[in-house]
This record gives sequence, structure tokens and C-alpha cells, in this order.
Amino acid sequence: MAEHFDVVIAGGAIMGSSTAWFLKKELGFSGSVLVVEKDPTYARSATMLSAASIRQQFSTPENIRLSRFGIDVIRSLKERFGPDADIGFHEKGYLTLASEAGVPILKANHAIQTAEGSDIALLDPDEIARRWPFLSTEGIALAAYGNSGEGWFDAWMWLDMIRKAAKGAGAVYTHAAVTGIAREGNRVTSVTLSDGREIACGTFVNAAGPAGGDVAKLAGIELPVEPRKRFVFVVHCREKVEGLPMLIDGTVISSGVYIRPEGQYFICGVSPEENADPRVGEDDYDVDYSLFDDVIWPGLATRIPAFEALKMVRAWAGHYDFHTFDHNAVIGRHPEVTNFVFCNGFSGHGIQQGPGAGRAVAELIAFGEYRSIDLSVFGYDRLAAGRPVVEANII
Repeated sequence: MAEHFDVVIAGGAIMGSSTAWFLKKELGFSGSVLVVEKDPTYARSATMLSAASIRQQFSTPENIRLSRFGIDVIRSLKERFGPDADIGFHEKGYLTLASEAGVPILKANHAIQTAEGSDIALLDPDEIARRWPFLSTEGIALAAYGNSGEGWFDAWMWLDMIRKAAKGAGAVYTHAAVTGIAREGNRVTSVTLSDGREIACGTFVNAAGPAGGDVAKLAGIELPVEPRKRFVFVVHCREKVEGLPMLIDGTVISSGVYIRPEGQYFICGVSPEENADPRVGEDDYDVDYSLFDDVIWPGLATRIPAFEALKMVRAWAGHYDFHTFDHNAVIGRHPEVTNFVFCNGFSGHGIQQGPGAGRAVAELIAFGEYRSIDLSVFGYDRLAAGRPVVEANII
């Protein structure tokens, strides 16, 4: 007879572990929970290879609410996880720059953000120059800055803390991959693992990150989520540039380039053009250094003249779960396979929204409904209906 767990979660990084943590620790779920994670080191997980940042500068209220809950968790670490809990949070804000053409969008987004309670200020070029004199204001018409509730942290400390809390509350972790999903009619009955075990389950949660689309296919479900590659470049500047927040340049000077401090260094990157952003293979972690030489460095040197003398220290590539339909998450039960639950497709903003998404999925399982943040807008049914969620602030 197959082993049985009330809940089986495919994926043990930030989404899967947050779901397990909320089920077992925060909600006191009495059922059994198994987290299936193929990489015991998490070294290639999207969580670990991300820029590990959190922002409230979104245009969709539900995205803002998810990140605001993430901030609430960060601010209550010691209460939730113990007196030694720390993730190295630097609450230095995001500074999003806009050219004249981007001003209407920035203002519209700001109205939504402030209505949600986010502490975001609009700054004109003179204020930018006063606060960050090392920045060139060329091409800037307006900027948005997170006075509080935005910043960056240590991804490993974040994941390790949540994972340990989930295990301490009774969630079971196993190092394997889900290789098969059995269905009877409109229900998942069991999963097969790469180690040969068959696990019967009451509820199956797809939190498999970049592999989310492939895992859904095992159950005969189409999910337009696939792995895309992003690069993070670590750079050093011989001239001191102090007080830099997470800078997102939305002007034509260096459109889409981001940079933030990381100890004595900085990390930076940019999303590639859509026609140069194909699905990647599971083992493709090669770095495209031309993106730094041709796009990132020239843009940064124009925006911050001191960065003309940048020296690249190292770089890495990571995969993230790209939702090709609308670049937003798919969360909730499948409308027909009702014990198949999605927690997928966060398209680059998953690490900051993991706790909120995990809590939402846990509430669906434990109570049959959302009780904190209603995330119905991210339901799977919008795909068949052709109803995208348009998020103006995808980075």
C-alpha cells in the first residue's frame, strides 16, 4: 500500500516551504504534510539565485498586499521564529525612475500604492539630486521612492528560517522529484517520486517554481509557466557611492536596469528583450556577459558617473518561473481537478510574496477559502477566459 499524506507539496523553496509553515505552524493544520524537493542544497532554486528584494511598488492591489504581508513577517521575525531570527534586512527602499512618457503610469501606480497604505513618495529631479547627489538626473521627469517597507535581505537565511519552522511544526521533507501524478476523474489520487515511492495524497500543491508547468503536465493540466534565465552581476566601484537604494531605471538612459548595494559591492541586472528570452534547459546556467558590457554598464555609467570605473567581480545565472500569459502568479484550486492547487508563475517577484502566497494556499486547504488576502484574481480560470491580470511594474 502506498504511503499517504494529507497534503503533498511539490517544491521546497520559498513557496512550498511557506505553504508548509503556515499549514503546520501558523494555522495548526492537524493533517500530515509532505514537501518534495529534488535539490537538497537549494543551490539552483529560483529563491536562492534571486536578487532577494522586496517592494510595494506594484500596480495590482493584490500584489501590493502580498508584499505588505511579507514586510509584516520580516518585522515580526523574532515573534514568529524566535529571538535569534534575522535575515539581514536592509530597509533602504526602491527608487524607480521615469521619463516624461512614464509619468502617467508612475502617478497612477502611486495612487494605487498609497490607497493600499504603502509609504511611497513621488520625487521631482531637484529632490532626487538633493538626496542622491551622485545620480545624474538626465532624462528623469519623476521618481517613486519607498520611504519604508522596501529593501533587500539574505535569501538563504529567509528560506532556511521558514523551512526549519515548517519542519519543526511537523512538515516532512524528502529529497526527490515528482515524476508522476495519478488521477481518478477530477481528483489527484497519488504522486510517484524519482526514488520509486508512490505517495497517496488528499491535496496536491504545485509549488515547483520554474518546473511548475512540467509538473502540471504530469496531471494532464496545461499551465503556461516555464523556466527563463536571468543574470545577476556583482560589481565593485573604486569610488564610494553611499546611500544608494535599490535603483530601477525606467528611463531611456538605461531602461530596466537595476542595481543595489551588496556589502562592499553592488549587484545589478536587466531583463533581456522579449525576442532574446527563450525557455531554457534544466542545466543551462551559462552567463551572457555581453548583456553587462553592452547594456547594463553603459546605462549605469550614464546614470551614476562614478560607475564608469565599475569592475565586475563575478556573475551568476538563475532560472525563474515565467508565466507567459500575464507575468503574474497562478494561485488557487484547479476549477475541475479540485484537489490540485497552484502556487506558480510569480515571474520574478516570488521571494517577496512567498509568505503571503503560502498563507493563502494554506487557508484554502485548511478552511476551503481565503481568509486574509482574497487572491481570486490570480485564479487559474482567468487563463481559459482570456482575462489577464495586467501588472505595470514587472521588473
